[in-house]
Amino acid sequence: MIDYTAIGLKSGLEIHQQLATRTKLFCRCPNEIRETGQSDFEFFRYLRARESEMGEVDRAAAEQAMTRKKFIYKAYDSTCLVENDEEPPSPLNSEALDIALKASVLFNMTPADEVFAMRKIVVDGSNTTGFQRTCFVASNGFIETPMGRVGMDTLCLEEDAASKIEAKSDATIYSLDRLGIPLIEIATAPDIKSPAQAKEVALAIGTLLRSLKVRRGLGTIRQDVNVSIARGARVEIKGVQALDLIEQVVENEAQRQLNLLAIKDELLARSASVVDEIFDITEIFKAAESKVVKKALSAGGVAYAIKLPGFKGLIGREIQAGRRLGTEFSDRAKRASGVGGIFHIDELPNYGITQAEVDAVKARLGLEGNDAFVMVADSKTKSKNAMEAVIRRAKEAMIGIPEETRGPLPNGNTEYMRPLPGKARMYPETDVMSVPITRGYMEQIRQDMPELLSEKKDRFMKQYGLNEEFAKGIAYSAEADAFEELAKKYNPTLVARTIHGTMTELRREGVQVDAITEAHLDELFRLVDGGKIAKEAIPAVLKETAQQPGKSVEDAVKRMGLGGVSEDEVRQIIGAIVAEKHDFVKEKGDAAMSGLMGLAMQKLRGKADGKLINKVLKEKIQEELKK
Repeated sequence: MIDYTAIGLKSGLEIHQQLATRTKLFCRCPNEIRETGQSDFEFFRYLRARESEMGEVDRAAAEQAMTRKKFIYKAYDSTCLVENDEEPPSPLNSEALDIALKASVLFNMTPADEVFAMRKIVVDGSNTTGFQRTCFVASNGFIETPMGRVGMDTLCLEEDAASKIEAKSDATIYSLDRLGIPLIEIATAPDIKSPAQAKEVALAIGTLLRSLKVRRGLGTIRQDVNVSIARGARVEIKGVQALDLIEQVVENEAQRQLNLLAIKDELLARSASVVDEIFDITEIFKAAESKVVKKALSAGGVAYAIKLPGFKGLIGREIQAGRRLGTEFSDRAKRASGVGGIFHIDELPNYGITQAEVDAVKARLGLEGNDAFVMVADSKTKSKNAMEAVIRRAKEAMIGIPEETRGPLPNGNTEYMRPLPGKARMYPETDVMSVPITRGYMEQIRQDMPELLSEKKDRFMKQYGLNEEFAKGIAYSAEADAFEELAKKYNPTLVARTIHGTMTELRREGVQVDAITEAHLDELFRLVDGGKIAKEAIPAVLKETAQQPGKSVEDAVKRMGLGGVSEDEVRQIIGAIVAEKHDFVKEKGDAAMSGLMGLAMQKLRGKADGKLINKVLKEKIQEELKK
C-alpha cells in the first residue's frame, strides 16, 4: 500500500465534455455522429511541424511529425469545407458559449472580459488544419467535495477532434463527423492527493456538467489525468474514458514513477552511462532463425544495436504489472520510427535469437559485467530512428521521470504517446472575431441557470411521488426530459420503473433498447392505460419493439398475440380453471391459490393486470369451496 502523502502525490484532472448544441463550434454543420459507412468521399493530408510566431517548434509536434504519416479523412454530407480546411471558420457558436459561461457559474469561476479564439498545434492528424481552435472562457474557481475543496483553474471552449477509425503503420484514418463538435475543457488545480479523490472529483465535475445541455453516452466525456510525485515529474494520461479506471490509473502511475526512481538510483550507484554510437550488427544475424530478424534482413533491412553500460538487469525490471523499463524503450522506438518492437539483453536468448548470437553481439559491442545492449531489425532508416529514440529514453532513465503524455491501457497501466507540449503550441486565431463578456451578458446567464440534478431528484420525489432510488436514477439519466413528458399523462411510478428498471435490465440482456424512442414509450403506456395490454407485458413488448423499431408498438403487440381482455373475460377464464380443478381446490383449500396461479398466468399473462388475476382467483376459489 502506497502512502500517498509520504511520496507527495499531486494530481489534477482535465475534463472534456461535448455539448448538445444544434451545430458545431465554428461552422453550421449539424452536431451529429455518423456511421463510417455513410461517408460519401475522402481525402488525405500530410502534416508538418512549423515554428510559432516566437520562432519555436513545439517539442510534441516535432516528434509526432518525424514519422511522416499519411492522414486519410472520411467526410459526409453533414460536414463541410471548414472541416476540410478549405474554408475559413464561421463566428463562434453563441449557444455553445452560453453553455460554457453557465458552467463557469456552476464552478464558481471568474469569466474572462473577452473571449478570444486560439490555435493549439496538433499534428497527430486528428485535425485537418494541424491545430485545434480553443477559447479561454473562465478561471479561478472551485468545487467542494467530501475530501475537501478542489480548485478549478481554467475553463475553455474548444472544438473536438476527428475520431480515429483505423491506425496503420504508414497511415491513420479519421472520421470528420466528430471534428468541430463543441466541448468544454475544465482543468482542475493539482489539489488531488489520492487516487480515490481523483475519482471522486471526476464524478462531481461530471455530475455538475450533466445539469447543462451536454451530449450523453460513450465517448461524449473524456478525462485526462495529470500525476506527479515529489521526486518525479508531471505526466498526463490522455483520454481516460471510464470513470472507474481513474483511480487505478493514478495508483499505477504513482507506482511507475516510484519504480523508475528506484532504477535511476541504481543506475547512478553503478555509474551507468549511455553510449551515443549505433552499431551495425547485421553480419551477426545473416543466418538468423528469428522470424522478426529474418524478415527484416530478407527485405534488405539491417540490424542495429546500442550499448548501455551498467543497465543489465534493469531494462527487464518491472515498473507496472507486465511492463518494464524495456517496454518504455520499445514504446519510444515504435513512436519515433514505426518499428514493430526491439530486443534487449535482459530478455535474450529468446524469440528465435540464440545464446551464440547474444554472445556475438556482446563481443562486437565490447560489453562487460553489468553492461547491456538493445537491438532492432528493420529498414535502415527505421532502425536508426528507433535506436536514437532508445538512446534518448535511456539518458532520461538516469535523470528521473520524463515529462510526457501517455495513453491509458485497459488494466490502468499507461503507454508512451508523446512529450508534454510546451507553450510554443499556442498562437492567436486571426480568422475568428472575439466576443466581449459584459456584465449584462453574465446577468442574463445567471438568470437562465439550469436546475441541478440533485434539485431535480428532490423535485421528482415531491412532484411525482417517486422513491429516492427511482428519482435519482431518472434525474441523473439522459431520459429525464422524456420521463417528465410521459409522467404528465401516465402513472409516474410505472413510467419511472419502465425507464430506469425495465429498460436497464433489457439492455443488460443485450436488447437494443436505444432503438426504442419516446414515441414508442408514449404508445406503450397509452395501450397499458387503455387496458389493451397488462403492465406485466411491458418487458416482452419492449423487447419485441426493439427488434422492429420502424413499426409501432401496437404491431409488436399483434405479432405477440397479445391483447387486453375485459374483467368479465378474466372471470370466465379463471372460473373455468377453478371448476376444472374442483377436486384439487377441495383438497388444498386456500393453499390451492399457488398451484392455480400458474395456470391462470399461462392463459392471461400480458393480457390482464396481475392484481386483477390474483383478486379474481381468490374469489373463485372461495366460491368453489362453498359448493
